[in-house]
Amino acid sequence: MSPRLLYAVTALFVTTLLLFTIQHTSFINPKPWKGNPTPPPSPAPPSKAIVIGKLASEDTSWVTRELPDWHPFIYSVDNTSAALHTPVNKGREALAYLSYVVEHYAALPETVLFLHAHRDGAERAWHVDNAGHDNVEAVRALRLGYVAREGYVNLRCGVGHAVERAMPSAWTAMFPSDPLPTEIGVPCCAQFAVSKRQILARPRADYARYRAWVLETELEDRVSGRVMEYLWHVIFGRGPVQ
Repeated sequence: MSPRLLYAVTALFVTTLLLFTIQHTSFINPKPWKGNPTPPPSPAPPSKAIVIGKLASEDTSWVTRELPDWHPFIYSVDNTSAALHTPVNKGREALAYLSYVVEHYAALPETVLFLHAHRDGAERAWHVDNAGHDNVEAVRALRLGYVAREGYVNLRCGVGHAVERAMPSAWTAMFPSDPLPTEIGVPCCAQFAVSKRQILARPRADYARYRAWVLETELEDRVSGRVMEYLWHVIFGRGPVQ
């Protein structure tokens, strides 16, 4: 082979090798893999929420209209196709209340307000302690600092005592480590505010056990609901008689 031809072949070989190296550098010396992109953070929980259990026939539009600064969690108790619903209609409002706590235990707001579906009127809201028996006014008057300090605040002022015959067996099922008290008393009627701190004072498993009791009890709806009505204050850290 002549020197000129040998030079030409050598130059072609070097050029080809150089181009190959440039084009395939990522395979020879790949950049270190840093993993998948970090997903965006989950939305922060609302600072305050209203939880309601409602029948399909009940209008709860007043909540978002009149209380826009509260995040509503409205559970349908008789419509399992609703976005939020209970599996069955039992225990009056209790199943909706407990479902919320169990489902949102890891992302609770600072204040949770548990309310009935009705807004006002002496016939249905007779237990709301203001001139118009108006839940909107009751919520607006609620002092969140007081809720944070007390942990649990009943929206009703008054005196009441449980006289349910079903209470002993219910107490044993829900509080198996605690002796049955001689008296249980609290103002009716299952409308109250609770702080995040107070809810978290019990493990999620406790609320799941209370919810299971409501689902599984053979007591009729009004009785199981009334049992829970007289136990909310105990669940949320108060003594048997408030």
